[in-house]
Amino acid sequence: MALRLEDKKQIVSEVSEIAQNAVSAVLVDYRGLSVAEMTGIRARAREAGVYLRVVRNTLAKRAVEGTGFECLSNALVGPSLLAFSSGEPGAAAKLIRDCAKELEQLEVRAISMGGSLLGPESLESIASLPSLDEARASLLALMQAPIAKLVAAMNEVPSKLVRTVDAVKSGKGT
Repeated sequence: MALRLEDKKQIVSEVSEIAQNAVSAVLVDYRGLSVAEMTGIRARAREAGVYLRVVRNTLAKRAVEGTGFECLSNALVGPSLLAFSSGEPGAAAKLIRDCAKELEQLEVRAISMGGSLLGPESLESIASLPSLDEARASLLALMQAPIAKLVAAMNEVPSKLVRTVDAVKSGKGT
């Protein structure tokens, strides 16, 4: 079914807007997937907050033009599924990694993050990035450790004094 010019413009503007606000993208070849399998991936993407779209390559190239994902243009060959992460950098990679474990047909072609093109071998390292909440928790624990040690050391001084006074008191009572 041929797309009208207005439909093409709408698709390009929609994908371009998502690409402007996204922090990472994964380009996947989805050949051989059934409709039910694609529907399952889309449902999981909605839950994870990942924008997923099958787009014609010519339209996708226009959509990513002028964004940090322009480096994906050369990898847009054959049937392409684009997954964009807006909140957490590893969300799209985690989704694709988890789906690829179940669906062997999914083949990662390229990953883009921070304006640079990464190969499919980077999927696992990008997918293992901590979420925003996990990163905040790690940072807080790291910042809290020296303060906790300082408080413990400062608490030790009065405790030592009390133990010393108690030892002197019990020594005089005998």
